[in-house]
Amino acid sequence: MTVEERSLSIVAHDLKSPLVTMRQLALTLDPASPISTEKTKQSLVTVSERAIRQVNDLVKIARLEDGLFQMEPVSIPAICDDVTRELQYLYRNNHKQLKAKYQSRAPLAIANRELLHSIIYNFATNALHYSDKDTIATLTVRQRQDKIRINIRDKGPALPTKIWKDLQKGWLDQPTAIAMRPGSSGLGLYIATKFARYMHAPVGATRHRDGTSFYIDLPISTQLPLF
Repeated sequence: MTVEERSLSIVAHDLKSPLVTMRQLALTLDPASPISTEKTKQSLVTVSERAIRQVNDLVKIARLEDGLFQMEPVSIPAICDDVTRELQYLYRNNHKQLKAKYQSRAPLAIANRELLHSIIYNFATNALHYSDKDTIATLTVRQRQDKIRINIRDKGPALPTKIWKDLQKGWLDQPTAIAMRPGSSGLGLYIATKFARYMHAPVGATRHRDGTSFYIDLPISTQLPLF
């Protein structure tokens, strides 16, 4: 199997997974139990929205070279709040928590709002997959010299050395199956690194004894001096 064929196989597997979940959920629908039916409907909507988001992100990757994604000053906490609200239901349903910690008066950063939202979303979704029940994933935003670092810490299995080294370069060359972290092909990480590279924002990972942190460093927005 060629590299391209292997990449397509991994992408197909990752996109097939939510379809299988939706089929299983549909089979559990019980018209005689309105409460159960409502919960199943909410789960179907959540899973389908995640699948649509991944497809949309893949379309965006193909359009990055068109220069449609403009950079501008953005509020990082505001974008992080949007992501945590979106994922709150999913985390709660899996008996997990996503907590955000922001530096007070965090300065604006230079980024594309849409692409950055997808990066944070994918990092937070990985943290959901790779954490045990009743654990907390932590999203932090803090200034590091002339950069703002967005960091998402999970309590999952160790990140394989090859993936960790690839992330130290700042990107993944292709979607990669991640051993020791089942349930994902690494498609979300691949998407995140492609968007980060477009924004010239370094990404990386820190391996801990009890999990992994994924982060992105964004330049701080500075006002040009007036003459």
